[in-house]
Amino acid sequence: MFDPALLARRTAVVTGGSSGIGLATAELLLRAGAYVAICGRDAQRLAAAEARLREATPGAALLAVRCDVLDAAEVRAFAGAVRARFGACDMLVNNAGQGRVSTFADTTDEAWHDELRLKFFSQIHTIRAFLPLLERSDAAAIVVVNSLLALQPEPHMVATSAARAGVQNLVRSLATEFAPQGIRVNSILIGLVESGQWRRRFEAREDKSQDWVAWTAALASAKGIPLGRLGRPEEAARAIVFLASPLASYTTGAALDISGGHSRHL
Repeated sequence: MFDPALLARRTAVVTGGSSGIGLATAELLLRAGAYVAICGRDAQRLAAAEARLREATPGAALLAVRCDVLDAAEVRAFAGAVRARFGACDMLVNNAGQGRVSTFADTTDEAWHDELRLKFFSQIHTIRAFLPLLERSDAAAIVVVNSLLALQPEPHMVATSAARAGVQNLVRSLATEFAPQGIRVNSILIGLVESGQWRRRFEAREDKSQDWVAWTAALASAKGIPLGRLGRPEEAARAIVFLASPLASYTTGAALDISGGHSRHL
């Protein structure tokens, strides 16, 4: 566990903070003493996440704002709300977007546009909006939740793989560009992590005798994951908080593999 004072009075912003990795990251940051702002598109799910976080971390400084990261005006308004409430942003965690299952043959032009827009502008809009606050921090960090697909593409996820690779290139470029301003930029590369998407596939399984543990173990085996299971959101969250915190003060432009050994690249 982090020293409770490590992130005391530091402000963290987590996009896609209403579920999964984003929600787990927000909770860990709050427990580490940070002020935390989360956003999400679904107002009902965001309210449920806020209630869960307040119950888990009584008295913690939390702001929850409904925001679509693909709407530049809404993102600017979110940044304004963070500035008004906390007056700062020291850590920006960009966590948005699920994968699209499609091959080159069945990916339409519209699907390509949608996927590239989601993966790139969920980064571009938030970084633009929060950059003035990050520039004022003495320990600024951006952490991008990316996918192992960035380095290890899958043919059945061709659009997502291409977009993820582009985002990783963006991370590396921004790490160099922002270094003189003292802003570190890193990413994590996740493999298969438990999520609502996997839960829905589990509910639709053919063999109803399999429980979640057996079903995910079989999935991990089929995918060739050496650790034999899916990752948990809190495991990704620990890596994010490490990269966002002063513990990683000499790390920028890095990609931390959180895939259970699924990686096949050097």
